[in-house]
Amino acid sequence: MSDVYGSGEFLYEHVAGWGKLPRGMRFLECPGVAVDSKDNVYVLTRAEHPIIVFDREGKFLRSFGQGLFSNRTHGLYVAHDDSLLVADDGIHTIQKFSSTGEKLMEIGQRNQPASRWSGQPFNRPTSAAIMPSNGDIYVSDGYGNARIHVYSATGEYKFSWGSSGIDRGQFIRPHNIAIDSNDRVYVVDRECHRIQIFNPKGRFITMWNNIHRPDAMVLWQDHIYVGELNGIAGVDDAPGLGHRVGVYDLKGKMVCRFGTPEEGEGPGQFIAPHGVAVDSRGDLYVSEVSYTIRGSRMETPKELRSLSKYRRRW
Repeated sequence: MSDVYGSGEFLYEHVAGWGKLPRGMRFLECPGVAVDSKDNVYVLTRAEHPIIVFDREGKFLRSFGQGLFSNRTHGLYVAHDDSLLVADDGIHTIQKFSSTGEKLMEIGQRNQPASRWSGQPFNRPTSAAIMPSNGDIYVSDGYGNARIHVYSATGEYKFSWGSSGIDRGQFIRPHNIAIDSNDRVYVVDRECHRIQIFNPKGRFITMWNNIHRPDAMVLWQDHIYVGELNGIAGVDDAPGLGHRVGVYDLKGKMVCRFGTPEEGEGPGQFIAPHGVAVDSRGDLYVSEVSYTIRGSRMETPKELRSLSKYRRRW
């Protein structure tokens, strides 16, 4: 019998070997993962094939995006209409695609970043999401900014909010963004160990604290799933600091968390969660930047596991 992870109503079994690649393809690492309305799973990589698509059983379907990204692909989002948004902090853009890989739009000046901390879009954007009620695009920006930018569905700039700091409405590193059915905007503020929640115009509503370096986030039904990165430099090998996944209700109460205190590649272990997704059956997909965080720092650099699936037990 497989080991079971999680707690309460959120119990999972690890699916060994999920996501088989054709010969000659690799992930290197996977900064993002998302699921469409047909339970196809889109995996964002930092290798030669930037977006790889599997069915829910892990069968390879196709890949696309070659030549359109830097080696710093960062955030992946599947919208209500199955279109995709991809944030690339290496070329400072957000690109939009159809589910079949047709490029539909690009926001931002490619390879022309705004000045650091200027508040102008973009300086190393991290993620983007679409508000289903009006199609507006919300962008978290990012590594060289502390802002949220809002664009129309056709890519026209509308407004921004945020500044660097630790007060409400401020950010140290807005790293991921999500929007619920009530048009509330969730922003993971990674280095502040919190999630802040706003109305569509950027008015602060509330915040959830004490979530260790939240990296990834996805809303599914009446819960939000959060991936936590490992510790900061100097304590990045400390047990119990990140490399885990938590599930919260929409009032901020944690209902499940799993991931061993020590990082690893085994079942129930993580190294660097950076993307999370949930399919229609409640199965969980976790993508990791394991190469950046650990593999690239080994005496002989090594690709480590960066994608896993956990089947939910009902």
